[in-house]
Amino acid sequence: MPAPRPVPRPVGTVTRGTTNPNRLRRMDRWITAVHGGTLRRADPAPLAVDLGYGAAPWTAVELLTRLRHARGDLHLTGLEIDPARVAAAQPYARPGLTFARGGFEIPLPARPLLIRAANVLRQYPEAEVPAVWSRLCSRLAPGGLLVDGTCDEIGRRHVWIALGPEGPRTVTFAARLATLARPSDLAERLPKALIHHNVPGRPVHTFLTAFDAAWAAAAPYAPLSARQRWLHTARTLAADWPVLDTPTRWRHGELTVPWTTLAPPGFPA
Repeated sequence: MPAPRPVPRPVGTVTRGTTNPNRLRRMDRWITAVHGGTLRRADPAPLAVDLGYGAAPWTAVELLTRLRHARGDLHLTGLEIDPARVAAAQPYARPGLTFARGGFEIPLPARPLLIRAANVLRQYPEAEVPAVWSRLCSRLAPGGLLVDGTCDEIGRRHVWIALGPEGPRTVTFAARLATLARPSDLAERLPKALIHHNVPGRPVHTFLTAFDAAWAAAAPYAPLSARQRWLHTARTLAADWPVLDTPTRWRHGELTVPWTTLAPPGFPA
């Protein structure tokens, strides 16, 4: 009788696993809004992956609920390297939601149409990020989306990079506007690919400086609401920068630019 085939070791390392309910709501809503059409057109039923969901499975449960507003038969798998976290998540499994051990290799028989890796790569050395991006993007289904982002502990400030099978596409800044003193406060939540490049002379620093200047110029709109101030900030910024989204998304406290606008040295442009 042949010996059993060894189970491959997951690719990656165990991260801190900090998580809170509703922490990733801004990212989830953006994914559903901008990627919902792709989910609805997918045949067969699409697969999504919550990569590195953490010590508790809240974010995976919430992501499934939100994505199913766009596609009711979507299946989601939460992947974690730590087997204890996988075991702890099993009571939350149900039809359409499973939990498994795995890492950047994405050990699933089908290619996912979405991989969300929130607050994961921020805990890795910057030098490892391009190779991880390449590996994850190679596992995407055609037309798929990888989202690599970082947020604060309760989801008030969030920055994420969206990538397709071809590589990085966009960078989105999102905030609970009532708590935002200035746009550059989001710098502390830049993903690993950008956070060490927020220094004079680098594109992300130049952009955030312009973002703050536009915010300051929109100060007269602050008495109306933080949302009105953000809307006018976005319009001012769009006059000089290639802002990709519209007031429909700006109203949610979001603003998206092409990755090429902020890409630092050593990363694909």
